[in-house]
Amino acid sequence: MSEAVRVMLVDDHPVYRDGLAALLGSLDGVEVVGTAADGLEAVRRAAELQPDVVVMDVQMPELDGIEATRRITADSPHVGVVVLTMAEEDQTLFAAMRAGARGYLLKGANQAEIVRAITAVAQGEAIFGPAVARRVAEFFAAAPVATEQSVFPQLTSREREVLALVAAGRSNAQIASELFLSPKTVRNNVSNIFAKLHVADRAEAIIRARDAGLGR
Repeated sequence: MSEAVRVMLVDDHPVYRDGLAALLGSLDGVEVVGTAADGLEAVRRAAELQPDVVVMDVQMPELDGIEATRRITADSPHVGVVVLTMAEEDQTLFAAMRAGARGYLLKGANQAEIVRAITAVAQGEAIFGPAVARRVAEFFAAAPVATEQSVFPQLTSREREVLALVAAGRSNAQIASELFLSPKTVRNNVSNIFAKLHVADRAEAIIRARDAGLGR
């Protein structure tokens, strides 16, 4: 049996924080090791507890969740951060990703979505809730091919296609289905994209695409 994912919860609303702690603590495979009520406490507690995943609110006193995420991931790169917030704005989403968050969910996400995000981030993946994934997809949907080619000339046309789907939050399996490719071919394309863009993972690839102005 695999070890439980060690989770720390950060939210300045005690009713929400304690309710989420009770919910997650009742599940197999998840262990809530601590909580924090503001960003400064989150940074201190994360350094002390070294959880696998921090579930982080954005709007908090003392230090906001974006800066707290930046400090936590800088100090402990192995700690994954899932942002769980009311903030739907693209600016907040991409600021969280730049700070090192590997997951982004809107409050109102159901139990299955939260657990899936925590588990995925603990395994080193990047994940977005359905509502956020749609926003990312819409942001990149208008990107013209010519712009993609001029921004990423080192990528093949197929790799640009795969990058667009990665940026839209698709998994490798979904990309394989949409492009009628084998899972192995998709994995190879994703690896090539990471190497050519000098990024470590999917979240960084999305940030590179965003910073390049795709979809503007």
